[in-house]
Amino acid sequence: MPSKVERWKDETYGMEIRDHLLRFAEEGWDAIPEDEHDAWFERFKWWGLYHQRKGQESYFMMRIGTPMGRMTPEQLRTVGEVAKEYATGPVENPEFGDAYADFTTRQSIQLHWIKVEDIPDIWDELESVGLSTIQACGDSWRNIVGSPVAGRDADELIDVWPIVQELHETFKGNDLYSNLPRKWKVAMTGDRRGSGQGDINDLAFEPAVKEIDGEAVEGFNVNVGGGLSRKEPRFARDIDVFCRPENAADVAAGMSALFRDYGDREDRFNARIKFLVDEWGPEKMRSVLQEEYVDYELPTAGQGLRDEYDYNAGHSDSHGDYIGVHDQSDGQNFVGLSVLVGRMGADDVIDLADLAESYGSEMIGLTQRQNLIVGDIADEDLDDFLAEDLLDEHSPDPHPFMRGSIACTGTEYCSLSIVETKNRMVRYGRWLRDNVPLPEGVDDFHIHLSGCTASCAQPQIADISLRGMKTRKDGDAVEAFDVGLGGGLGENPTFADWVKMRVPADEVPGYIANLLEAFEAERESPEQSFRDFVAERDEDELAELADGEETSYEDPYLGNTKMTWYPYAEDTDMGASPAPTDRNDQPLPSDD
Repeated sequence: MPSKVERWKDETYGMEIRDHLLRFAEEGWDAIPEDEHDAWFERFKWWGLYHQRKGQESYFMMRIGTPMGRMTPEQLRTVGEVAKEYATGPVENPEFGDAYADFTTRQSIQLHWIKVEDIPDIWDELESVGLSTIQACGDSWRNIVGSPVAGRDADELIDVWPIVQELHETFKGNDLYSNLPRKWKVAMTGDRRGSGQGDINDLAFEPAVKEIDGEAVEGFNVNVGGGLSRKEPRFARDIDVFCRPENAADVAAGMSALFRDYGDREDRFNARIKFLVDEWGPEKMRSVLQEEYVDYELPTAGQGLRDEYDYNAGHSDSHGDYIGVHDQSDGQNFVGLSVLVGRMGADDVIDLADLAESYGSEMIGLTQRQNLIVGDIADEDLDDFLAEDLLDEHSPDPHPFMRGSIACTGTEYCSLSIVETKNRMVRYGRWLRDNVPLPEGVDDFHIHLSGCTASCAQPQIADISLRGMKTRKDGDAVEAFDVGLGGGLGENPTFADWVKMRVPADEVPGYIANLLEAFEAERESPEQSFRDFVAERDEDELAELADGEETSYEDPYLGNTKMTWYPYAEDTDMGASPAPTDRNDQPLPSDD
């Protein structure tokens, strides 16, 4: 028996959902039948819309896909303008104000407090500059991830940007691949950094070289079945296939069709391709791909570049991100800016677009570490650009605790999350910066905070992984975190070991301080990285390294934020919610 979601999709899915959304927008929130909310909300995801959580009825999160995180300043400015006009909620966030954009770990953009009545106008504005929400969510091809500076990066093997454009144009809105058993996440890497993070994607094209007919051919090795969610992480498996750049679309079509035809449509938990790879094994995946879906002889895998990867790799001598000033292949520079927890106020978004344009930049990049890149800065302009006031807030040289902090949406908007996330991670980062000295030689340290087991903040691949839970403290239910240590990608990818369970949220900064003190005292030398230090110890030893502890850090969100209509409202009780609303219930945002 197909799952209920599959039955909903059989009735209405794909491109046709847009017509229904336009009708609901014209008629208003109440036109969506209450007894069909679950079905429609599931379908809306295909067009980039998630209904927000209980207490926020009639409000949506809108996700905008940007292939490989690549944008123009004009597109970024439009995002900021849309955020100001349409994504202003009934209550200000105490850290971020009343209008902002979230940059995600999959190089997309999320806007909140979107009303169904405003969706057509938002689409018009986005589509006028070449942006779209199509398939930003849902059971289909998601945003393709990789290096936003492909073609500009002085450190790359293959410029994959034309290939990613081809894949995007081929598979977005394509009826053959619009209804898959679950989400389909694709990464393409052409650089020596490993920036696509292919290990944690359903389908990954990894840079490789293979000798064919006496010639060294540059292309990709193909890995399948990576992913992090639901306490079932997998690294993508090598299926022994080498792919020339000109064959990437054929291989991608074959693999996604294989998933379409053989993926589990009865049990959504089991519907990701990682479980099909578990069942079949890499050899059968290759065999079925060859026999049923690709009409040319697939070469065996080539020589990969994994030993050069440093992106999110936890090396002691490399940041493994794009923050700072980097050489472009054309003699100019791209500059990576830190955006703490990936959230930027709408005014700053607009200001950054204007600033980039004034320096002649034609490219803005979103990274998988929730940061931004401004490309095409000439040598003679670099000092002036780095001295701009906006870079005081979004620094190209941030403190390691700020640089390495990632957080998902959390209970502010997400129905799955168990705990508050973004504002808490901001407070953690500031407290750690001001109170905890980093061990000698440590100038890069990753802390990923995820509100639940869905792993949107990619917690399993961080130095310190925080996964939202609940516990009891002094007789009260409080928000807490499971703690994992030592995750990261690179040459030898490793998932974090979960060593502490349900540490109360207000004791987490003390835990981190105690852990780093133990690390400094016990490591072999100042050259030993935290990840290597963790790898040398078993789980019992890691669990004994440190305990949670109350400190001067105070957590204003320690109570159960999931049971509020909005964690930062003056009156957080569900009964105080203004939802559901229509566009006439709230004032328009001011112009200042």
